[in-house]
Amino acid sequence: MENKEMLMTINNIFSSIEKLIPIYMNIEEDKNISNGNLSVCIIDEFGQIYAKMFGTNKLRLRESQKIAWIKASQVWLTDVKTGEYERMVFNKEIDENAHGIETPDLIGWQGGQPLTLKNGKTISVGFSGFRGITDLEIMIKALNMAENLN
Repeated sequence: MENKEMLMTINNIFSSIEKLIPIYMNIEEDKNISNGNLSVCIIDEFGQIYAKMFGTNKLRLRESQKIAWIKASQVWLTDVKTGEYERMVFNKEIDENAHGIETPDLIGWQGGQPLTLKNGKTISVGFSGFRGITDLEIMIKALNMAENLN
C-alpha cells in the first residue's frame, strides 16, 4: 500500500510541475535557460528513482536529466541541499569524503534538496532547467500542490 501512496504523490508532483512550467516560462531569466526543456529526478527513502522530462528537445532533455539525477543523488547521499553541501566541504565544515563524493563530482548548483512529505517520509529531489533558486521553488510548490490533491 505504501508504494501506491508514494507513486500517487510522485505522479501528482509531476502533474503539478507541468502546471507550473508555463508560469515560470513567463519569467525572462528562466525561459532563456532551457527554453522549456526541464527535468526532475526524485529518489525515495528506499532508493526508488522517479524521473520525468518536460519539453521536446531530446538532446537538451538528456543533459537536463543528467543534472537532475546528479542533484537528487547527491542529496540522497548527504541529506543536504546542493550548493549548501559544496559550501560546507569547501569551508571545511565537513570532510570532503564524508559521504563518498569526491570534490570534482560535487554539484554546487542549487536545485537539489530533501523534501519531507506529510506522512514524514523524505524524498531527495533534483530539478534542472531554470535558475537554481527557481528549481528549488518549483519543487516546493509542486509538492504542496500534490499533497493537497491527495
